[in-house]
Amino acid sequence: MGSESRDKVIVKTSIIGIVANVFLAAFKAIVGLISNSIAVVLDAVNNLSDALSSVITIIGTKLASRKPDKKHPLGHGRIEYLTAMIVAAIVLYAGITAGIESVKSIMNPETPEYHVAGLIIISSAVIVKLILGIYVKKKGKEVNSGALVASGSDALFDAVISLSVLASAIIFIVWGVSLEAYVGVIISIVIIKAGVEMLMETLDQILGKRVDREIMSKVKKTVCEEPQVMGAYDLIMHDYGPDRYVASVHVEIPDTMTATEIDKLERNIADRVFAEHGVIMTGVGIYAVNTTDDEINALRSEVTHTVMEHEGVLQIHGFHVDKEEKRVFLDIIMDYGMEDRRETFEHICNDLTSAHPEYEWRITPDIDF
Repeated sequence: MGSESRDKVIVKTSIIGIVANVFLAAFKAIVGLISNSIAVVLDAVNNLSDALSSVITIIGTKLASRKPDKKHPLGHGRIEYLTAMIVAAIVLYAGITAGIESVKSIMNPETPEYHVAGLIIISSAVIVKLILGIYVKKKGKEVNSGALVASGSDALFDAVISLSVLASAIIFIVWGVSLEAYVGVIISIVIIKAGVEMLMETLDQILGKRVDREIMSKVKKTVCEEPQVMGAYDLIMHDYGPDRYVASVHVEIPDTMTATEIDKLERNIADRVFAEHGVIMTGVGIYAVNTTDDEINALRSEVTHTVMEHEGVLQIHGFHVDKEEKRVFLDIIMDYGMEDRRETFEHICNDLTSAHPEYEWRITPDIDF
């Protein structure tokens, strides 16, 4: 789906959410004020915050879709993450405000008065929110919009909240027990929790969290489909907004390839990765694999066996021997969960140096991307 089509879907879906939430907020506010129900009023405020979130989502989408310029050569896609932080702040504010008002109502209780029309409106709101949540979440997944997916999930959760308000109203009518303020506290806690989770998710994206393994696996598979590529490693993908990736990778190739052949290979990789995945490949690093020397091939097998015997080692790659300079190069990836990574790395270095002191060992502790 093109960027323009994606933006149109996000804007259209957000507008539907705004209209639905504004109407729901208006009806709930009327019901809440007439029935003197703090829970219903807070539920209406929650709908207004949802509508405001949709407005901010539209603004963020419009700003993020601006073309690259001299100051921002990779575009403005990350603006969507900043607007998501604003949405999270709004949700947190709504939750805190709801909590304060609910506590006040517990300390100074007022008897609610429900009417049949009000209960019908709340019941209808549950159904509307349920349909809206399913629709928005589905559209969000179709266009890979985290903001829409979050809004859809929030709407589904709002349906549960409205259902709890309806349940508390029925309990009051049947048994005369008022749970309004207490339900309000629960609603505020739920809203605050949602705001914190949204904020943490957005912070992860801005800080640079790991890209989804599925897209990374697909890119590596495409790279390895080139006949000369013997392995793809160190794939680093930078996220510049939803579906906007810039990447680099190292590939193992035979040491017999010429500069012209390598240049052609790098161009083929960049073209295929962009055509198939929309990922801009900014660099293709080279690991030259010794393919014509049986002695080096035997050493490679020995080193691989020695290194992989150590617990926590995930992979070895980039192995190359410079016989003239008497140097051996290799990268080692170790599990993040290891408590003694440094100690294990030093043991590996000592084992290889002791086994082959005739070589200078250039061992790099690599990262598991």
